[in-house]
Amino acid sequence: MEQSKSIIKRHDVLLIFAVAIVTAIASEVKVIPYEGAPFRFGLGTVMFLLAVLILPLPLIHTGFITGIVIVLFRTILDVAFFESAFTNAIFTHLPAGLFYILFAFGLYMIKLEQLKSKPFLLASLVTIIEFASNSVEQLATSLFITNIPLTMKEIVLLLLVAFIRSFFVVGIYSSITVKEQKRQVQQLLNFISTLYVEALYLKKSMNEIEQITADSYSLYDQLKKIDPMLSMKALSIAQEIHEVKKDEQRIYAGLAKILNMEQLDAYFISELLQYVKEANEKYSEMLNKKIEIAISCNHDFRTKEHIPLLALMNNLVANAVEAIEKEGTIRISINTSKDFATITVEDTGAGISKNLIPVIFDPGFTTKFNRQGVPSTGIGLSHVQAIVDKFNGTIHVESNETTVFSIKIPINNL
Repeated sequence: MEQSKSIIKRHDVLLIFAVAIVTAIASEVKVIPYEGAPFRFGLGTVMFLLAVLILPLPLIHTGFITGIVIVLFRTILDVAFFESAFTNAIFTHLPAGLFYILFAFGLYMIKLEQLKSKPFLLASLVTIIEFASNSVEQLATSLFITNIPLTMKEIVLLLLVAFIRSFFVVGIYSSITVKEQKRQVQQLLNFISTLYVEALYLKKSMNEIEQITADSYSLYDQLKKIDPMLSMKALSIAQEIHEVKKDEQRIYAGLAKILNMEQLDAYFISELLQYVKEANEKYSEMLNKKIEIAISCNHDFRTKEHIPLLALMNNLVANAVEAIEKEGTIRISINTSKDFATITVEDTGAGISKNLIPVIFDPGFTTKFNRQGVPSTGIGLSHVQAIVDKFNGTIHVESNETTVFSIKIPINNL
């Protein structure tokens, strides 16, 4: 345990020095606002702020070490290229080091981590902190180095630059995190949609077990007057089936809690289509297939039924991906009218024989076998049928030059 902690600390130290060095180098990419200005604006602040937003580093230590590295780095440059005296050079750059120490301390005081989810408030507070830190740096420079007082014009310029830099950096950070959150939400929704169809199958199984339990008990009731031994056997079977049912109920209860997430948010249909497209493009790449997936909808609307809709479309599109040999096209469209939403999935795959279309939704039916000749479960399309039935919809299949699954659902059910 102690060894693990020391590794973490060592890792943090390396990251802190990396941030300090990058900040020092970036700070040399600078702009002097006007000729004779007593200060300059560099990229160092931008790099430092972005680094501490992205990396979970101890702020006080990071600011202190960055301040020292900045002073030493600029001093070495002055001594090496401008032949300045070491003592004079280091004294000249001390205010810059002070800036980073104060800036990091200010970020620590506002509890940076807790404000990351509130970008406008964060950017506003960072603006104030940068302006205050910059003002102290310039005041120290004015008093002890240049003896040139700051004017109101320069103070306003400091505030303007602090505003622009802070909102720019927080904006970049927010765009990065939003993109990552979107990716995580997409993965979570796809995972939950898979659980959803399994929950449907489990519920169907529970209903069948309930009926088998009742039949077994009825058999026991009939046999106990005819053959007590056989009747007890029937009762034992009924009890064992009942135990299986209770286990399934416990599993279903756990799944139901997870699936209650579908009531928390509403999603636009266009978002769901994009999720299905991206997930199945990755699936086709995994299968080494070159497949173009096109999506369209004539009217965008929000729905809280995003989990079953994702499960339905993912099943159909994944089947279409598998049906295409090497290259092909899949078109997914959702067209809405006053009363109905029609979901269409069309592919240029191998197609379905007309004599098989009536049975493709039967549980266990499959035409897919792996390399060892083992058939797939054959429950994908039966799940699709179950979801369509849940929405009181209809499903129609045609397979000629292309295969088209067309699902019609009352719009009020979505």
